[in-house]
Amino acid sequence: MVDRRKKTGAARDSRSVRATKNGTAAFKKVRSPADYANARLQQLQRVLTEVLKFKHPADAVLSHWFRDNRSLGLRDRGEIAETVFEILRHLRRYRHFAQSGEGSEYRRLALLGLTATKGEDYIAELLTPFEAEWLAHVKALPLDSMPWEVRHSLPDWLAERIRALPAADSLVEALNTKAPLDLRVNPLKIQREEALKQMQAEPYAAAEPVATPYSPWGIRLANKPAINLWPLFKDGSLEVQDEGSQILCALVGPRRSDMVIDFCAGAGGKTLLLGAMMRSAGRLYAFDVSEARLARARPRLSRSGLSNVTPVVIANENDARVKRLAAKAERVLVDAPCSGFGTLRRNPDMKWRQSPEALAEIKDLQQSILQSAARCVAPGGRLVYSTCSILPEENEQQVQQFLANHPDFSLMNAVATLGGRVKGLSSEDYFLRLRPDVHGTDGFFVAVLERRTA
Repeated sequence: MVDRRKKTGAARDSRSVRATKNGTAAFKKVRSPADYANARLQQLQRVLTEVLKFKHPADAVLSHWFRDNRSLGLRDRGEIAETVFEILRHLRRYRHFAQSGEGSEYRRLALLGLTATKGEDYIAELLTPFEAEWLAHVKALPLDSMPWEVRHSLPDWLAERIRALPAADSLVEALNTKAPLDLRVNPLKIQREEALKQMQAEPYAAAEPVATPYSPWGIRLANKPAINLWPLFKDGSLEVQDEGSQILCALVGPRRSDMVIDFCAGAGGKTLLLGAMMRSAGRLYAFDVSEARLARARPRLSRSGLSNVTPVVIANENDARVKRLAAKAERVLVDAPCSGFGTLRRNPDMKWRQSPEALAEIKDLQQSILQSAARCVAPGGRLVYSTCSILPEENEQQVQQFLANHPDFSLMNAVATLGGRVKGLSSEDYFLRLRPDVHGTDGFFVAVLERRTA
């Protein structure tokens, strides 16, 4: 007698795989590694059709797509996101390879991404004979024979700018790699040595935490665990912050009695460290034009234990609330809106979403914000201008233009202003430039300006 339950169950398993529209249901009842890989390939093709429209940031598109596909587990989401970002980092080169393929471009891009993130064996059973031959041909192509901008996957206009920078090859190669996850301790609650000691046990140890090389507060992880579940994160002892951003706060160097303005505070990462450096004393204003961004800072502020932070939503850089603080702040930080090209390790879609026209608008805004923020600086006070860009037109050229119009400000040696807070950094001039290929941080530029007392 046939076991009808087994036969029915098997048929149901088979139907669940075939009936899947986007591959998500296949993970419930996969029958082999090839089924699993095929479902992943289908998913990537579908999500790439949305991401590569470049209408919204890639992480936002992925978040929306995951909400529409709730059956995906944490591991599935991580693998999809990792492969999508791999494709975005190398998109121009991968599209160059895909020109010689057949069928859907999204399938070919997904195959290249999976080969890079999961290995050739993962997709071997999915390939048609033509695709297997095509991938073998692609693998044998010498990268040095390709145009520089194709090899490094940059749009022409951005390649022209980056290629003019020192050690451009190593810089762009570093920008096309995956960034580590940097944390920092909250010095109001714990010191780094104690945090690292606690993190030798679970649930922290699997992330292989180590001290960052420059920042005295930084901890670098070898992978990206669910840190929001960690006790040290929940109680505000740990926060996510790139080491470069931590160094920027050290350059501000706030004192306990100071009035400090974080002029473009965003979600408050730098604000929190500045407040902790002030030991929750003095006055710290967090300005931003986006109420939504400042709202994201509130739970972080609550965890931090700080009581000296005042978030302020402003209409623009010339808001009346800004003008009321004219010449009153000892420290003003302008982490200006920028192209974000120093963060391509984390946001590789930026190079495809930005344009020369958008960059020109950003530069105008940077200069306007810098001039407005300067009015808030008290005589003898410090104005710190920073971007997470690597382009001189957003950095050195902006500072030079500002100084030409503001003789009451002078340029300070950024590295010298660090004192003993951060060690091991150097610069050939008065600016501080951080690079992923040299320092392991995001790309940062910082200038420190002082307002003369007379």
